[in-house]
Amino acid sequence: MPRATSHELGITPESIRLAVDIGGTFTDVVLETPDRSWSAKVLTTKAAPEDGVLDGMQRALALAGLAPGQVGLIVHGTTLATNAIIERKGALTALVTTRGFRDSIEMAQENRFEQYDIFIEKPEPLVPRTLRFTVPERVDAKGGVRLALDETAVEVLADTLARKGVESIAVGFLHSYANPAHERRAGEILANKLPGVRISLSCDVCPEVREYERFSTTCANAYVQPLMGRYLENLRRRIGQAGFSCPILLMTSGGGLTTLETAVRFPIRLVESGPAGGVILSTWIAGRLGIDRILSFDMGGTTAKICIIDDGKPMASRSFEVDRRYRFMKGSGLPVRIPVIEMVEIGAGGGSLASVDAMKRITVGPESAGSDPGPACYRLGGTRPAVTDANVVLGRIDPDRFAGGTITLDAALSRTAIESHVGMPLDLDATLSAFGISEVVEENMANAARVHAVERGAELEGRTLIAFGGGAPLHAARLAEKLGIADVLIPASAGVGSAVGFLRAPIAFEVVRSRFVRLGSFDAGSINAMFAEMENDAVNVVKLGAPNAAITISRSADMRYAGQGHEILVQLPDGPFAAGSVGELRSRFEAGYRALFNRVVPGVDVEVTGWILRAEAPAPGRAIDHSPAGTQTDAPRSLSVGSRTLFDPTQRDFQDVPVFRRSELAPGSAVQGPAIIAEDETTTIVTAGFVARIEPSGAIRLTAKAAALQEAAQ
Repeated sequence: MPRATSHELGITPESIRLAVDIGGTFTDVVLETPDRSWSAKVLTTKAAPEDGVLDGMQRALALAGLAPGQVGLIVHGTTLATNAIIERKGALTALVTTRGFRDSIEMAQENRFEQYDIFIEKPEPLVPRTLRFTVPERVDAKGGVRLALDETAVEVLADTLARKGVESIAVGFLHSYANPAHERRAGEILANKLPGVRISLSCDVCPEVREYERFSTTCANAYVQPLMGRYLENLRRRIGQAGFSCPILLMTSGGGLTTLETAVRFPIRLVESGPAGGVILSTWIAGRLGIDRILSFDMGGTTAKICIIDDGKPMASRSFEVDRRYRFMKGSGLPVRIPVIEMVEIGAGGGSLASVDAMKRITVGPESAGSDPGPACYRLGGTRPAVTDANVVLGRIDPDRFAGGTITLDAALSRTAIESHVGMPLDLDATLSAFGISEVVEENMANAARVHAVERGAELEGRTLIAFGGGAPLHAARLAEKLGIADVLIPASAGVGSAVGFLRAPIAFEVVRSRFVRLGSFDAGSINAMFAEMENDAVNVVKLGAPNAAITISRSADMRYAGQGHEILVQLPDGPFAAGSVGELRSRFEAGYRALFNRVVPGVDVEVTGWILRAEAPAPGRAIDHSPAGTQTDAPRSLSVGSRTLFDPTQRDFQDVPVFRRSELAPGSAVQGPAIIAEDETTTIVTAGFVARIEPSGAIRLTAKAAALQEAAQ
């Protein structure tokens, strides 16, 4: 029987949207029409990521019976930039800075994030000292030129950089946020002398005070720009050749969409784009279900991401640390100053490699096997054990149905790798070694969640854990047990959750300016003029992706008491400022300060160090929500598609458990743990302490049995 065409189905091109999420191991694709969605999961092709993207897109279109020309919009996010920084696989990058400040990115803030550890490990700069260079120039904090730029020195330096074969250059001069002239001239000279080399200027990437954070952000942008620039430009060319004629929007770390051109210039803004999509999905689900307190848990092939969401809003920030190395402690990662959804990210994904250190401890990550060669069970040449290998040995993953049966895994190779690299050093068999790997990675994630909550003054008790990504449903129940969380939600299409979240994101762009202003001498006219310029810059970017949409503007500021060293983020009122606005600004600052520190400081002036403006248009298209009705009934074992031996942590042994196909469980069906609920993109492990119920939305809800019994009694 021939398939109906999209015209016959009443589908317009504008309503057909594709979302693509590239992870370190898998590339996820979601195709959405007004009535339903299709998904595909393929291995990421690291040498040419666009190959995997095109493969996944063609598979999704084939499932839907649609052609490339019928797609109205492509929304794209990726962890390629994040993974390049974590794994130190970015471009050969040089830093050009003011004479005397060569080591500022290594000296950092000259503090210790752990006071009592004499073996403290600080994060390594992305640019080694041998590739950090200085030139004579000096601008003061007010933008005045104290020493003119030595252009001859820049030209000589260009020859040195050419001999060293650098692929990318970060230019960061002192106080360039106040006067960028020297940076821009140095950039022009380097661009003329070094055609083809990517150049990032700190006055464009991060025009803010504090040279360490500004230089670190610019170095990170330069470090990933060649990789991301080549990829995005190749992707645009390849999808055009494949017959796609629609716009491409990129997901940013701040939870909005931007244009491909902007993403090529500022790839650092994509550093958390994949995880941001997942947080948007969690927020959207929480809003639909009326859940106020969420712990979002995203686990893919390379990393795991955890985010706290309260009252329908994820915590946002203008600072973020990539690759925290020391017990997830603040200060142990590389700082970047970009709009970002606050989350903690660790190297704990399905491809994270396990080993035994000198103290006979099992360690997992941050190094990842990625997609090539991948975990040992992929049969692509990998010999070191990964978390996926441990899950295969423990019975959590069916080797014959991995990724919907598109990838056949070899359990024997998993056992061999685990025995060789973990079992033999610890004198353990493959099963206990695999369990040890699993426990370590789950405890790492639990500890990251605890630290994340403590840093933000939040509690984990009473939250709902929303788990998505290919690996999260495998570990969600066990993680919830460790955190004392009784409610776990596995949304529909959880295995491609971040890609689904992309389709719920608004088109947005954020502009920041550093200007010191004390409220005691507040000049409303100059601030209004500055905001008008910022609004014009932000709106122009948003209009590229949403030319006819209604755009909303929100403003905020970094504020502090005069003399303090750190600021708090304060939301500003709408509309232009007037002379009488000072009272409102002070009132908003004091409310935020009191919420954090339970006091205010009377008689001290308040100053603003940074001004932020965000322009936002609604998410393109409309979000589908299929909610079939149903009543709760126990799913009889006869509905299972078989059984599998699953390692039970409480019994320290294998036991036979039923396997259910998620697609065959009707809304209202209940599955008693221990059990396995399988689908093409992922697998949900229902531990003995939980009962799973299929929600009307299609989500799997795991409820701790003690809580379930208490709920039934009421």
